[in-house]
Amino acid sequence: MDIPDLVKNDFYLKPYASVISKRIEKILLKEKDLCGNGALEDVANGHFYYGLHKYPDYWCFREKAPSASEIYFVGDFSEWKIAEKYRMNRINQWDWELKIPTDVLHHGDLYKLIIRWQGGEGERIPAYCRRVVQDAGTKIFSAQVWEPAKKYKWKHKAPKKPDYPLIYEAHIGMSSEEEKVATFDEFRKTVLPRIAGAGYNMLQLMAIQEHPYYGSFGYQVSNFFAPSSRFGTPEELKHLIDEAHGLGIGVILDIVHSHAVNNEQEGLSRFDGTTDLYFYQGDRGYHSLWNSRCFDYGKNTVLAFLLSNCKYWIEEFKFDGFRFDGVTSMMYRDHGLGRHFTDYSSYFDGNQDDNAIVYLALANKLLHRLNPDVITIAEDVSGMPGLAASQADGGIGFDYRMAMGVADFWIRTIVEKPDEAWHVGDMYYELCRKRKDEKTISYAESHDQAMVGDKTIIFRLIDSEMYYSMNVFCENLVIDRGIALHKMLRLASMATAGNGYLNFMGNEFGHPEWIDFPRHGNNWSYKYARRQWSLSDDTNLRYHFLAEFDKAMISLVGQENFFDYEPFALSINNEAQVLIFKRGDIVFFFNFNPNESFTDYAIETDKGNYTIILNSDSPAFNGFDRIDENCTYPTHIYYKKHLLKVYLPSRTALVMKKI
Repeated sequence: MDIPDLVKNDFYLKPYASVISKRIEKILLKEKDLCGNGALEDVANGHFYYGLHKYPDYWCFREKAPSASEIYFVGDFSEWKIAEKYRMNRINQWDWELKIPTDVLHHGDLYKLIIRWQGGEGERIPAYCRRVVQDAGTKIFSAQVWEPAKKYKWKHKAPKKPDYPLIYEAHIGMSSEEEKVATFDEFRKTVLPRIAGAGYNMLQLMAIQEHPYYGSFGYQVSNFFAPSSRFGTPEELKHLIDEAHGLGIGVILDIVHSHAVNNEQEGLSRFDGTTDLYFYQGDRGYHSLWNSRCFDYGKNTVLAFLLSNCKYWIEEFKFDGFRFDGVTSMMYRDHGLGRHFTDYSSYFDGNQDDNAIVYLALANKLLHRLNPDVITIAEDVSGMPGLAASQADGGIGFDYRMAMGVADFWIRTIVEKPDEAWHVGDMYYELCRKRKDEKTISYAESHDQAMVGDKTIIFRLIDSEMYYSMNVFCENLVIDRGIALHKMLRLASMATAGNGYLNFMGNEFGHPEWIDFPRHGNNWSYKYARRQWSLSDDTNLRYHFLAEFDKAMISLVGQENFFDYEPFALSINNEAQVLIFKRGDIVFFFNFNPNESFTDYAIETDKGNYTIILNSDSPAFNGFDRIDENCTYPTHIYYKKHLLKVYLPSRTALVMKKI
């Protein structure tokens, strides 16, 4: 048996070499089982066959519903009445088909299926439906014929895949300052220019796949092939992506294949009267915490459905990347609930859902075949080894994994420890604790840390003082502390990032409060489901200083390419609370001490002259202007060592470059 490179690179994986080898074998066998003598790309063509399609002389609709006894096509064209002429024909054990005259259906018409089975019937929205709309009055969802006279014409080529993704995570609906659901067009016109101006090279869009409950943040998907109509039309989504490409920004889809909404009329649950057409049988088919359905990744028909979904989004909408949500939930039979994953046995103890792991590997293989420049990211809290290693090395094939422990570390530090007890040794360890053979995306906070019941970094640091003291005319020690640490924590997260960095919309300028979508518990209010961009634009408020610091911080990556080098510690002084490390010719200084500044703080480093390229204490970033940024700092020889001496004010971060 050949030992995978994944095992060769990690001594602690050797006891599990046979399990990893069997996983590789299962992936290859499943691909062969699916494809036969064909290609994986051909298996992912379900969206071309199923659903509603217009041909020169007729419309053709096909659906998979093996347990159905009768299926009727109903809608505006039939006055929503069952008619024999719109009864579908069973063409094999699995599939049903109906051909409809061209003049019967028109662009914009609404339709559904009436599916009957032994002992019951129900209204259903087709599984491969590409457009779903909700009636404003009844709140009922229906499929919609979508065949516009003019197809969208793409204007821009996709930008080159960035060496280091700098990701701006965004939600279309909550991107307006108004208390409403924003649209693709509004986002394109008002928010996209801000993202480009801030220097991010990738935009990650959440909640794109249609979901009946807006407050689910898009994580309870009902219609996997339909862009959410609450934000606009498919053409408007394409226009947004196209314009992002024109600005040099790639676009990532936050894709949800980890589970599906439990709703029957809107979704796939009990689609043909059975509970297991798309999902596992029995309790395994239900996610108790999320109240949702769990896909049966062992079924070839389910794999074909999900792979087709991947191909659809990459080809129809030209997405440049995919962040797979809920990967932990997929990979473990117990969804990873209540587990701490403290040792390697947790990853190979039989609790793993091999079917889901195989699917993730096949999805990665498909996406990279369709577009070699695509970026795939795994959201996994368990730390499964090999998740972002190549399949050739024995991994699952993601390009990146989220460094989810960083955000958790910052929360624990802020909440549990006084400033004087912040341990920079622990900090450096946590920030740099990544697998060397896998690429990671780091972040100080994402949308998760902003959800109701939690708090953003800025809100944890400043809390209620944010309401009264964020103006530039007010002197407030709580605000001063919060702004200083907000800059430092975000810079430390980015400066130690393995291979990329992520920010959630608005957090770059310390957006106040939390995210809370309209729901019964808040009287269906949009007050906290929006972004107050005017706070950042108002120079009389301090938010714009944080936005400017974030912009300067992000620009460092492109200008200096320090991600090319691993962090190397120069000083980890827990007593002084000073952390200094370098990456290439760039040196990062952090003085987390709340009280003490250090004159001529000395470190041993490479011989040469150094200059300041970023200073969190600059007045441009609402600092106290305690440092002369025009100085050149030469190293001095002391007992044959080259020492660099720097003034480090309290709660300040500096970035210096060797000239």
